[in-house]
Amino acid sequence: MTPRVLDPGTIAFLIILAVAAIGVPLLNLATQDSSALHVPTYLMALFGKYVCFALLALSIDLIWGFCGILSLGHGAFFALGGYAMGMYLMRQIGGRGVYGNPLLPDFMVFLNWKELPLAWWGLSSFPYAVLMVLLVPGLLALVFGWFAFRSRVTGVHFSIITQAMTFALLLAFFRNDFGFGGNNGLTDFKDILGFNVQADTTRAALFAISCVALALGYVVCRVLVSSKFGMVLIAIRDAESRARFLGYRVESYKLAVFTISACMAGVAGALYVPQVGIINPGEFSPANSIEAVIWVAVGGRGTLVGAVAGAILVNYAKTTFTSGPLAPYWLFLLGGLFVGVTLWLPRGIFGTIAHWRAFRRSRLAEADASDASASAKPLAAE
Repeated sequence: MTPRVLDPGTIAFLIILAVAAIGVPLLNLATQDSSALHVPTYLMALFGKYVCFALLALSIDLIWGFCGILSLGHGAFFALGGYAMGMYLMRQIGGRGVYGNPLLPDFMVFLNWKELPLAWWGLSSFPYAVLMVLLVPGLLALVFGWFAFRSRVTGVHFSIITQAMTFALLLAFFRNDFGFGGNNGLTDFKDILGFNVQADTTRAALFAISCVALALGYVVCRVLVSSKFGMVLIAIRDAESRARFLGYRVESYKLAVFTISACMAGVAGALYVPQVGIINPGEFSPANSIEAVIWVAVGGRGTLVGAVAGAILVNYAKTTFTSGPLAPYWLFLLGGLFVGVTLWLPRGIFGTIAHWRAFRRSRLAEADASDASASAKPLAAE
């Protein structure tokens, strides 16, 4: 990695993630329940969910903050990755289900299915499941993006059709005959790679792996945006027509970054499912995709670390406010937060901080230049 990628902010962020990946599981497994330092298992699972949401926000910031592609359907890629992992976990149940069928999941037995659908073949293998976690969201993004970008659909029109895509998937996955559990989704998971998915050690490992995935996703994004590829993305964001006039194949750049972003969202969904214990069509809800965009806007789009912080802060607030007397008003609070950030902090929290620091450095540089110029004038006169 180049020095530009390993800037102080990136190093600090990776250190924080490393401390969390090691420290939280240790405080859960190596301390007594009565200890003040003990991290309960439910809290570790909650933190793991936040980390998965942070990876989803990072994938959105990559395309929105650096290429100007506002996707309001990224929850679909997140859910598809989650379903791929959920299907693997369902295949691991085997004959331990309610109906004791070693091949068919319980919901298929209940619906009188006689054989395993084609989409489920191979998902008893973990490597194949991981491949599907990347391939299914990536392939959908590739096909969808190819048609959209080739037709030069941009701006709000692109946002609307991404919403239409995720809503269509929501309706499809709600159908019982679609083969993915209908409105109940997939749940009652037992094992992952032979380990009890409910065990504290397994949950600790899943949390640590989620932190590692977030770190890798962050580094990948930093490498992309710091390269010539990233410079072209920024040029497309700021002046797409000019970038096209200069000879860059704008559609190819958009398609590449959109597909990479969808794969990242799929990984986030795959890590999310074993930690929450369920995946259902509600994850395709357009509201989820809009909420993820709000995380990025609050943290600061185009900053990467701001997207991560925004996801964690907003979801922590959601956990806090939806369990108290303010629970019925959470959506109003979220909407008000988005409006307030748009009006008074259009760059988001971290974007505003970065802007202030850049402005301060500029003023200091101007002052130094002015002092140097003033001290040089008497010497010239002599």
